[in-house]
Amino acid sequence: MPSSDVEAAAAGNGKQTVDAGAASSAVESRGTWWQAGFHMTTATLGPASLSLPYALRGLGWALGLAALTAVAAVTFYAYFLVSRVLDHCEAAGRRHARFLDLAADVLGSRWATCLVVTVQVAINVGISIGSILLAADCLELTYSRHAPNGSLKLYHFVIMVALVLAVLSQLPSLHSLRHINVGSLLVSIGYTTLVSAACICAGLSSDAPAKDYSLSTSRSERTFTAFLSVSILTSVFGNSILPEIQATLAPPAGGKMTKALVLSYSVFFLAFYFPAIAGYWAFGNQVRSNVMQSLLPADTGSSLTPAWMLGLAVVLILLQLIAIALVYLQVTYEMMERKLFAGGKAGRRSLLAPRVALRAAYVAALAFVAAMLPFFGEIQGVVGSVGYIPLDVVIPVVMYNVALAPRRRSPAYVANAAIIVAFVGLGAIGGVASVRKLVLNADRFKLFSNGRS
Repeated sequence: MPSSDVEAAAAGNGKQTVDAGAASSAVESRGTWWQAGFHMTTATLGPASLSLPYALRGLGWALGLAALTAVAAVTFYAYFLVSRVLDHCEAAGRRHARFLDLAADVLGSRWATCLVVTVQVAINVGISIGSILLAADCLELTYSRHAPNGSLKLYHFVIMVALVLAVLSQLPSLHSLRHINVGSLLVSIGYTTLVSAACICAGLSSDAPAKDYSLSTSRSERTFTAFLSVSILTSVFGNSILPEIQATLAPPAGGKMTKALVLSYSVFFLAFYFPAIAGYWAFGNQVRSNVMQSLLPADTGSSLTPAWMLGLAVVLILLQLIAIALVYLQVTYEMMERKLFAGGKAGRRSLLAPRVALRAAYVAALAFVAAMLPFFGEIQGVVGSVGYIPLDVVIPVVMYNVALAPRRRSPAYVANAAIIVAFVGLGAIGGVASVRKLVLNADRFKLFSNGRS
């Protein structure tokens, strides 16, 4: 079976006319395994890693590091299972370029619609909005340090970021971002190294806060905080587009994605463990939900770390956020264009104007929501619980059990069943804990405010 709709249309009776939607959203399957690793790294590794010290704060040293390692192992395993299911379908002549198509093939269209489409779209939209808002935060932070009484507000910087994304998102496909994602890999290593070094400087400073690693004395508070921390850990490793990334590989794709996963998780080890340990060591249970907030100058104006180090880290985070937004925007564009432009008989050139308009309008809508909800970053724990946990852990395990049908008493089947039960429970309780935190902080949320998320 041809690997894309374009190939299928071109194959019929030797005719070269293709469906307009297929032409506009064709998946470029020409990449190598290391390019897929770059896509995977960019799609997963973002400034959300700066919340890892806060996650350790809710669990303590031993349990926190153990949970971080366990979530890393389970997510790697789940992504490996998704890749195995994709390879299995490709070997049977059914190569899938979208999570939706894979789920529809393995689970049935109703399952795919209920469990995949809504969650994946929500995650893609949420990451895009969050990236725009955090990038605007970076610009606003840099501006406010140099012009404390300046007239520009957060929404001005949201517009600036949106304009850049509206231009860059006209690149045709996810494969076309491969060079940007190489730079993203270097940038992510750079800013996590800088943040880790800044935390060490802050921890060694004579003005550093007293280091207290004790947990709450309230058992209920410790319980809710612990589940919230696990939700944050899961969202940090979250990636809702592995089938779309594997679709960029030149066929046959069998086994290549495993190498890409090893490459990306090698980077994650450096980028996640170092800032998590350094940030929690420096600030203990006083660390903020984003460790950069703990590193910023206090009310007295004194800074615990060199200003140039923080400034450079902010610039690199800004670049990384733009790269992340571009990856998830491309996946969303592919879904929209395949649906909206389907049925027509046209080539890519005639679709250029409507495609440009559609993509620009979508970025504008995301920017409006980002400006309206400057506290959007507060829902990260909710996203981890009700989004990433089912899509990145539970559904892949279910699909593997259905597609490859391991024996019910085999170690693989037992391990998969245990993961399903454990993470469904974690997701449910973590979702309650995350919503509880939002409710407790609701009085700080104001529409179109100038506060940082």
